[in-house]
Order: sequence, then structure tokens, then C-alpha cells
Amino acid sequence: MKKGFIALLTLVVLSSCQEQTKIGFVDNSKLINDYQKKKDIEAKFQVEIDAFNRKVDSIGQSFQTLAAEMQKKDPQMVQKSSQEEYQALAQQYQRFQQQFQMEEQQIQKKSQSQIDTLIKDIRSFVKDYGQKNGYSFILGSNEAGSVMYGKESQDLTKDILEALNAEKKKD
Repeated sequence: MKKGFIALLTLVVLSSCQEQTKIGFVDNSKLINDYQKKKDIEAKFQVEIDAFNRKVDSIGQSFQTLAAEMQKKDPQMVQKSSQEEYQALAQQYQRFQQQFQMEEQQIQKKSQSQIDTLIKDIRSFVKDYGQKNGYSFILGSNEAGSVMYGKESQDLTKDILEALNAEKKKD
């Protein structure tokens, strides 16, 4: 009887000492896409992309105008000098296209770099949030289904998003 009582007491003490596992989850897509800092980055790069596109369109129209003028001057492009001028124009246009591609790649690279940094910041924020609020785990939900189901009460997306945006406003 004494052994049974000690075993029962030990079991009660051990179960009361075990840490309560607190688990929550976030919708990764919603957290990232609704984060104001990401929206600001996208808006900034949209302005840059729009300016780039206007520049490309303007130069493209200039080349088309020059080509049309050349063709009006010599409709059959029979003169050797006309053909050489047209080829030179085509080569110059090709160089501009290559330059445009490089500029476009640089814009994309800068944008992706800032988004990558943003994602690292969000991960760090979620980690700190979890530690401060006593979570053992905060899982990420995405289209691939890493969290197939979660109680709505355990969905931390809104809380973390509000905290992230509040932190962003301080900057």
C-alpha cells in the first residue's frame, strides 16, 4: 500500500511539473502579404518598374520613328548607305534591349533581396513573439499544407500581423 501511494504521489508530482505545451500557427502567406513593410517595398519597386517601362517605351518609339523615316527616304532600301544605316540602327536597338534586360534584372534582384530580408525579419519577430508569449511551437501554414487543420483560437496570424505592423510604425 505504501509503495502504491508513493508511486501515485510521484506520478502526480511529475505530471504537475511537466511544462504545458502551448502551440499556435500563422498563415504564412497572409502574414507576409498583409505586412505593411512588404506593401511599402512593393509600392517602391512598382514606381521604379513604371519609370523603367516608360523609358523602354520611349526609346522603343524613338527607334520606330527613325526606322519609319529611313524607310520613307528609301522605300526599297536599295541604296547601300540606307541598308547600312538601318543595320546600324538595328544594332543600336539591340544594345539598348540588352541594357534594358540588365537593368530589369537588377531591379528584380534588389526587390528579391529586400523581400528575403523582410522574411528573415518576420521569422525573427515570430520567434521573439513565441518566446515572450510562452509558446513551445508556432507553426506556419501554407498552400503546401504544413498545417492541415488548426483551431481558429490557435491562429496567431492576426495578432502577429498587428504586432508587426505596430513595430513597423515605430520605425
